[in-house]
Formats: sequence, C-alpha cells, structure tokens
Amino acid sequence: MASRTTAAPSTAQRWAVPFALFGVYIVWGSTYLAIAWMVETIPPLFGNSIRMLSAGGILYLWLRWRGEARPTFRQWRNGALVGTILFVGGLGQVSIAESIGIGSGVAATAIAMTPVWAVLVAGAFGDWPSPIAWVGLTLGVVGVVILSLEGDFVSEPTGFVLVALAPVLWSIGSVWSNRLDLPATGMRTALFMLGGGASLAIAGVARGESLPLDASVTSWLALLYLITFGSLIAFSAYAFLLRTVSPALATSYAYVNPAVAVGLGIWLGGETVTGSIWIALPLIAVAVILIGRSRT
Repeated sequence: MASRTTAAPSTAQRWAVPFALFGVYIVWGSTYLAIAWMVETIPPLFGNSIRMLSAGGILYLWLRWRGEARPTFRQWRNGALVGTILFVGGLGQVSIAESIGIGSGVAATAIAMTPVWAVLVAGAFGDWPSPIAWVGLTLGVVGVVILSLEGDFVSEPTGFVLVALAPVLWSIGSVWSNRLDLPATGMRTALFMLGGGASLAIAGVARGESLPLDASVTSWLALLYLITFGSLIAFSAYAFLLRTVSPALATSYAYVNPAVAVGLGIWLGGETVTGSIWIALPLIAVAVILIGRSRT
C-alpha cells in the first residue's frame, strides 16, 4: 500500500513544526503525571468526563464558527461509539489504574504499546501485518511481560490488567473509526470527545463517583492543564503535524512520550521504578519503531 505523501511545508509551517513536536512530545508525555495529580482528589471517570466535554465543546463551537458543517445523526452516533471505546475503555482505565497507585511513568510505558496492538487489530479487519511488523509485535509483547514485573504492578495486579487492556481498546477504537461514517476534519475529534465525555459521566455514576466539590487546588489545576494543553493544544499540534510532516515523524510521539512520562514522574511526582521498566521501555520503543517502518 502506498504511503501518504505530504505537501512541502511553507516557511511559516517549518518554523511551527518544532513547537508542534514539543506539544506532542512533552505535553502529551506530561499528561500522565497530570492525570496522577488530578485523580488524587477528583474521581477518575468524572474528571476525564469534565475534561472531554469541556475540550470537545470548545472545539465543536470553534469549528462551527469557522464554517464546518453540522455533523449528521449517523456521525454523532458513530462518534459517540468510538469516543466511548477510546475514552472509557482507554483513557478511563488508565486513570483508574493511576488512582489505585500505578505510577504515571509505568502507565505511559504500557500505553506505548498502542501502535503495536493497532497492527494486530488491523489484521482482524483483514489488513494483516508484514513480517517486520510481526517482529515488532513480538518484541512489544515481551516488553509488556517484563513490565509486568515492575513493582507497581506486582503490588497492584488490577492496575496492570487495566493499563494492559487500555491500549488494546484504544487501538480497536482508532482502527474502527477509519471504517465508519465520520467527519474528515477536526470535527471528528470533537465528536469523539463529546460522545466519550458523556459516556465517561455515565460510567462514573455506575461506578459510584460523584462531582468533585471538595477537590484540591492541585487536582483542579491538573484538570485545567489536561483540558487546555493535553486536549486542545496537543491535539491541534498533532493534527498540524499530520498535515505538514511525514507520518513517521508525526507519530514519533509514541516512543518519546514514555521516556518523558518516566522522567517527569521521577523528577516531579516522586515516583520510584524498578529495573524491569528500563528493560521494557527500550524493547517497546524498538517495537513501535519497527511498526512505524512497516507502514512506510
């Protein structure tokens, strides 16, 4: 299959590329620590519901103001279905895992498997991986097995199940979304956020969560950071990169984010990690690189 070509960026766009890369490398990498601070006093599903409904609402109104077409009922329905898988099955489970004691860097390392699982999910839809992708998949699985020996996962095995399953569900939602009737523009992201945010609220109620009226200032500031920087700014930067640079560069955040998250977790979050993560992290990074090369 031919790879997507990207038009040559203008001078202004070339200047913007480093800032966009900073957004997806550092900002997205830092969201795992921000989630850890948010869930200290804000319930994980309700907190992410506020995040997605706020960011999705702002993005939707901005796109409509720019003249984007109003989504059809079918697109709203599809967006809600995919958003539920992405944000309840993916983001929600990661947040619950962090709320029960899984470190942000450890969680980010497990989530780095997303591009690897996406290849296997695509195979279930008939697009089976190439030989080099199978090598990457094998290395990634070995990395996850080694990661399961990390201290946080040994003491909280439920957390390991949550963060191991989350990237699988995120991959299912991501791959499936390309086969559904959805807007081709940023409106797609807005629908995912709004639909997923509503489902997060419902799941939060079912889990016994309530509005965080007594949450700490730190948790509220972390949530505000996640809404503005983690969702609106970083997602916009990623969309810009997809339009401007090669797919390999645009998706390179997948093997940078875990290193950023581990570093910030140790430096600012006071987290400790054992030796297994230092073996698992490079294995998963190599797996993601191999998957990326198999797609070019």
